[in-house]
Amino acid sequence: MSPAEPRGPGESWGPAEAVEPTGASIRTRTVRRASIALGVGASAAVYLWHTDPHQPGQLLIPCPFKWATGLLCPLCGGTRMAYDLMHGDVVTAFHDNAVLLVLAGPAVAYAVGRWLVAGLGGRVYRPRLSARGNAVVLGIAAVWMVARNLVS
Repeated sequence: MSPAEPRGPGESWGPAEAVEPTGASIRTRTVRRASIALGVGASAAVYLWHTDPHQPGQLLIPCPFKWATGLLCPLCGGTRMAYDLMHGDVVTAFHDNAVLLVLAGPAVAYAVGRWLVAGLGGRVYRPRLSARGNAVVLGIAAVWMVARNLVS
């Protein structure tokens, strides 16, 4: 078949046209992605429930930054924090990673909630940070990393 010959439906030689997703397809995609995330999260939570990260020798993913440098990264302690929260020990969770608990937890919950509400309403929600927002997040992470390594 030469390029001049007509092609069947759905076949073209030009670039693909951008197709706006419909509200129903956005809802379906949102439910599918949320279901997958919920299943993976629940599986991880069940595993973590029975695996105490405070005890040595547990089969958990180590922090590559700490492994390479010996320093705590801004996210170090997140697994221990999640374990402690699942077991109702908020004080120890705060000790494991205070900034992650106080700032990142609510921010992620808000973003996921907005994504779910928009997606189930048939709209697309793409969270974006401005340059100032990125600077604030990176600044908080840097200050937290330096502070917790000086205190430890």
